[in-house]
Amino acid sequence: MKKYNLAVVGATGMVGSKFLQVLEERKLPVENYYLFASKKSAGKKINFMGKEHEVIELSKENVLGKDIDIALFSAGGDISKEFAPFFAENGILVIDNSNAWRREPNVPLVVPECNKEDIKWHNNIIANPNCSTIQAVVALKPLHKAFKIKRIVYSTYQAVSGAGVKGFNDLKNGIEGIAPQKFPYPIFNNCLPHIDVFLDNGYTKEEDKMIFETKKILGDQNLKITATTVRVPVYFSHSESINVEFEKKCTLEEVKEVLRKAEGVVLQDDTANLVYPMAINAADKDEVFVGRVRLDDTVESGINMWVVADNIRKGAATNTIQIAEAAIEMGVVNKK
Repeated sequence: MKKYNLAVVGATGMVGSKFLQVLEERKLPVENYYLFASKKSAGKKINFMGKEHEVIELSKENVLGKDIDIALFSAGGDISKEFAPFFAENGILVIDNSNAWRREPNVPLVVPECNKEDIKWHNNIIANPNCSTIQAVVALKPLHKAFKIKRIVYSTYQAVSGAGVKGFNDLKNGIEGIAPQKFPYPIFNNCLPHIDVFLDNGYTKEEDKMIFETKKILGDQNLKITATTVRVPVYFSHSESINVEFEKKCTLEEVKEVLRKAEGVVLQDDTANLVYPMAINAADKDEVFVGRVRLDDTVESGINMWVVADNIRKGAATNTIQIAEAAIEMGVVNKK
């Protein structure tokens, strides 16, 4: 089997560290790993894949000195804008976890369970979607295929780790009464209906991302979608209440059967025994957990469901690595 050389850009951050954990678990056909980070982290030693790796300062000179096939980026949008095109021009497939490339029409936005075929037309940059979008579309894609979705109403309850280390620390420190550094108000014992910046239309950028990305991934610009995204005092795993209206008639059992068979979905729906998805149980797992599935009798054909997944694993690291696996499997890595 052909072996590849893989770089992790942003290797010392929250998602970068999770990249390394998931790479150790999934064992891609990789011969050499290169761990890049900022000048501040350069020289740091990381034990990974049974040996000690030294963190390399991210610079164009240091990239050119390496024979790299695939680069997993999680170093923020500004770094991605600066370095992803450079990597791509040098024949390296970039899979980027920031929001820098998601809206570009010539950049695939991929969740492998939903639109793996879009990987084929990459131009050496593939975007990893927003974490809240990823878990939603894993559940929605098979339902869209079976019953054709007309409208989606998203209400999300998102973990503080989605705001990075500073967000995580705001909850941890807030328990001790320390003032927040990341959020505008305390997150401990509170909910903030405010993720990312507010736009002129009153929606937040996070809500706008979910609407745009769902349409792009599902390949349907006619979908009617609205969203409210909320930050909650949970460390890991996003929870989402999703209301869906279909064009085709469906029974509750038909919906559940589609979800039971869906790739990447675990149906946890036994309310008689208090079985339903919870953030605490989804943490550090790759699956998307779906429950509380019930018909919405206010429309001719529709459902409500509760969708939970680990935002740092499936919502970031695992999905990125699944894209790399698929690109290798499809033979579309080395596009010089």
